[in-house]
Amino acid sequence: MANAPYLVALALVEFDGKRALPLTGKTQSAAAASAPAENDPANDPAQDPGDDGRTLALELLLRLWQRSDGGPLQRAAGDSSLLLIEIPLDVMSEQLPLLKASWLASGDTAAFESSLKALVIRSWRMGIAKYEPVSFSPWP
Repeated sequence: MANAPYLVALALVEFDGKRALPLTGKTQSAAAASAPAENDPANDPAQDPGDDGRTLALELLLRLWQRSDGGPLQRAAGDSSLLLIEIPLDVMSEQLPLLKASWLASGDTAAFESSLKALVIRSWRMGIAKYEPVSFSPWP
């Protein structure tokens, strides 16, 4: 499982005028990590992230909702404010915290997105339409 990719849901938001980048994640399931090469999800970025992705989306959105008690909540990156990414575990532990700290300090969303895109295996925007379940569309 050490080589299994890590799935991360993150939000680029502002709470009461201050930037925040809450995230939640988990190691991919054994089935996803050991899929045969011809069915490798990395070969199809549009492939749905499955139940793990939906679970992380729900966790993140509940955290955002709970934090909104402290002040107004606003998306900081438009449609790209809610993302689900798949990254190697070492990137999760070493590079993602540095990217997060840099964005919180600078607010440079374009630089954050550019750096993040270079690190991900797969990535999606999360969205929802009235009367529809959470949807995942390839990002960028």
